[in-house]
Amino acid sequence: MEISSSKDRFSSSSSCRSLLVFQLWCFLSLTSSSSSSLVVAASEQSPSSSSQLIISRFQQYLKINTAHPNPNYHEAAEFILSQAKSLSLESQTLDFVKGKPLVLLKWPGKNPHLPSILLNSHTDVVPAEHHKWSHPPFDALIDDGRIYARGSQDMKCVGLQYLEAIRKLKSSGFEPTRTVYLSFVPDEEIGGHDGAEKLAESEIFNREMNVGIVLDEGLASPKENYRVFYGERCPWWLVIKASGAPGHGSKLYDNAALENLLKSIEIVRRFRASQFDMVKAGLKPEGEVVSVNMVFLKAGTPSPTGFVMNLQPSEAEAGFDIRVPPTADPASLERRIAEEWAPVSRNMTFEFKQKASVHDKFGKPILTATDSSNPWLALLEGAVKKANGKLGKPEIFPAATDARYFRERGLPAIGFSPMANTPILLHDHNEYLSKDEYLKGIDMYESIISAYASYVEEETKDGVAREEL
Repeated sequence: MEISSSKDRFSSSSSCRSLLVFQLWCFLSLTSSSSSSLVVAASEQSPSSSSQLIISRFQQYLKINTAHPNPNYHEAAEFILSQAKSLSLESQTLDFVKGKPLVLLKWPGKNPHLPSILLNSHTDVVPAEHHKWSHPPFDALIDDGRIYARGSQDMKCVGLQYLEAIRKLKSSGFEPTRTVYLSFVPDEEIGGHDGAEKLAESEIFNREMNVGIVLDEGLASPKENYRVFYGERCPWWLVIKASGAPGHGSKLYDNAALENLLKSIEIVRRFRASQFDMVKAGLKPEGEVVSVNMVFLKAGTPSPTGFVMNLQPSEAEAGFDIRVPPTADPASLERRIAEEWAPVSRNMTFEFKQKASVHDKFGKPILTATDSSNPWLALLEGAVKKANGKLGKPEIFPAATDARYFRERGLPAIGFSPMANTPILLHDHNEYLSKDEYLKGIDMYESIISAYASYVEEETKDGVAREEL
């Protein structure tokens, strides 16, 4: 009985163990099968879900209203810092001006002695006339594959594309040889004086960052080629003021304020037409002529119902946005303004609200070299080609960007925004960028950052780096 009982207990115990082993095997098989299915499903869904996440992050950034005159800079800075944290990038917030945070990110390179790369973008955008948009300008809605939002082209797209490209590079295990900095600056749309200009003048920039090349914004291209810029026209914001004796609205007399101002406006108009004719005839690209556009006209004596209609005013003003290319003769243009546009002989004066120099601190035209002395342009062209893109002929940017503050210090700066087959809609109603073009742009920057961050200049026979000569 005891033996039998012992055998029964052993048999029962053995059966229990067998049952447990079987159950464990089934559980592990199911778990393994389930895990495999999840991995397969994840890998199958990865490209789509990844793209959706990328677009979602872009929409989040676009929804932050950073339009002047009251840009929400702090929310934008918090968003950028959260993205930097997710990428394990070093970060700091620089408050050169109270209420205008500048976010600086750093991806340390393996060789900190090499000049670094600065990827610059601005966080502010211009105002939008909401009632003239087909979609609310800060909802970042997608319609027919297009993301409609203020800043979708100018230039929140570029700032986020930098980060998404770094995300892809980090995922691939890439380690930069050169240190890569990313700056997210305020106030570009109102001159950049409290943003990029402050950064370029700062101690951290000049003593710590050791920047060798700056990438900044470009323009969309309606064609298949991406546009690239090596210089830009400098803004001269001119106000011409005319004075004259007031008089009855019915009286005809010479040298009335408005009469003198209208003569000047006509002279300016003819000059503008001569410059524009060269562009229309294909003799010069837009960035190489002087553009002049009247932006305001101020005259008249106000009344409770509008203006006094039987009184000729004693003063009249007109404002002009002038853009001067680095290839122009600024002294000649200023003489023209003094002698033809606002001559003292017609009781006229003028002043510049802003007058950017076309020369750097060394007295040379503010242009980045496009020949073999500048390896960065060749690297950019090669990287774009590697990512299945085409680069157009280098141009002078028709407006102004933050890049000028770095070029003024003698640094090479290239303007580039990867938007091909896209209408130019910066500052326009219904600004948009297609999802596909945005995603392609990330691939472009992935290739560019990889090429730039891996570049080590050749050495001369004397063992000195060519870049240092």
